[in-house]
Amino acid sequence: MALEITALRETARKAALATPKPRTRLFARHRPGVQDRIFFTEQLSLLLETGTPLHAALNALGKQVANPAMAAIINRLQEQVTSGNSFSRALTHFPDMFPVSYVTLVAAAEQGGFLDSVLLELKNMDEKRMELRRTVTSALSYPAFLIAFSLFVVVFVLMEVFPKFAVMFASIADKLPVTTLVLMRFSHFLVRYWPELGAGVAVAVALLVWWLRSDAGRAALDRFKLSAFGLRDIYTRIYLIQSLRVLGLSLEHGVSVPDALSACREVVANREFRRFLTGLEETVNEGGGFSAAFQTASFIPPMVSQMVTTGEETGKLPLVLGRIALYYERELARNLATFSRMVEPVMLIVMGAVVGLIVSSLILPIFKLSQAVH
Repeated sequence: MALEITALRETARKAALATPKPRTRLFARHRPGVQDRIFFTEQLSLLLETGTPLHAALNALGKQVANPAMAAIINRLQEQVTSGNSFSRALTHFPDMFPVSYVTLVAAAEQGGFLDSVLLELKNMDEKRMELRRTVTSALSYPAFLIAFSLFVVVFVLMEVFPKFAVMFASIADKLPVTTLVLMRFSHFLVRYWPELGAGVAVAVALLVWWLRSDAGRAALDRFKLSAFGLRDIYTRIYLIQSLRVLGLSLEHGVSVPDALSACREVVANREFRRFLTGLEETVNEGGGFSAAFQTASFIPPMVSQMVTTGEETGKLPLVLGRIALYYERELARNLATFSRMVEPVMLIVMGAVVGLIVSSLILPIFKLSQAVH
């Protein structure tokens, strides 16, 4: 069983590497996504639970799916199963839709005869992953909007409003406040050199994107995520949730440790965390325990190492790994909600201070002009 799952895992991994990625979203508009996989997995689990044969269940699902691309995938799966291939082997032909972790668990379920229950757990795992992504996005989107809007307002005022007061303030240039002088000069600089500044910013952004897409850039970004203050705790919890949930589910259903850890590596995108999982696999293969590898990683919380040790000693490691993932999922949701609540008033205060500085830099000189007239 372990050798067969290993072979399937390697086939799925090679297929994922060989599959070309879409260049634009224009032609990927009807491309099946996670929501399509969730619907497919849930409906297939329900049909199998009611006693429907696999090929008949796939045939029925192919007629129910509204997305033509997803229907084509299901029809191909049904053809593969009808021709004698295993379901897990058929899934390897669609690596973009069914990742290595999905294929590995389906292969183990086929061997053990509990495919319907594993499909239901895979559906739940996909739903929790989508919920986690929505939580992170919602927590960070509002602060990002406030920052972008603030920058737009400041640039607009400096380029459109301040130049109109330049002539008015020329007669009292020696009496202007320091803030007004600084903002006036910055405004003059923006108005005069905005084409060069715009081109420079565009080039800088393009170079940054190019560097982040390179191997060195991705490696540096991955290290930054696990070392930067504030970000380290967030990303560590995200990666722990992703990897421990797959690892616990795999071990619970009889997947070997190397196959389970390989499936975890395919789920986590961070290279530094993948290196930790590789070290974990090497430690286990050399006869060590999971807890020893968890204790050596600086970014792993001590509580995780303690709970993993307890799970190994009691023989309930899969259960403990699932509980850790669930705990950190709740903890991450609470922390992101707290972060969002704290950032909103801070951003409003900063925006108010910036607006107050700009307004005062315009109003104070006007008062001085009115006093000079009187």
